[in-house]
Amino acid sequence: MLTKTVDVSEAQTHLKELLSLVLEGTEIVLTKDSTPVARFVPVASPTTMRVAGLHSGAIWTSDDFDEPLPEGFWTGDT
Repeated sequence: MLTKTVDVSEAQTHLKELLSLVLEGTEIVLTKDSTPVARFVPVASPTTMRVAGLHSGAIWTSDDFDEPLPEGFWTGDT
């Protein structure tokens, strides 16, 4: 990934152009007085679709999951 460093004041006047670069895969590092303060990177899209029920049975919940916790849990008494 290419990286371009831009001062904040320049970024304010060239935001559309910088966003175009980001969409092409360039990382933009914003600086203020030569100090990096933020970066623009493209948002990663999921590469595959999620499939409901793919790992059916891999996770279980106990029957008392919704029951109130015992008082000792809150007070530290066991």
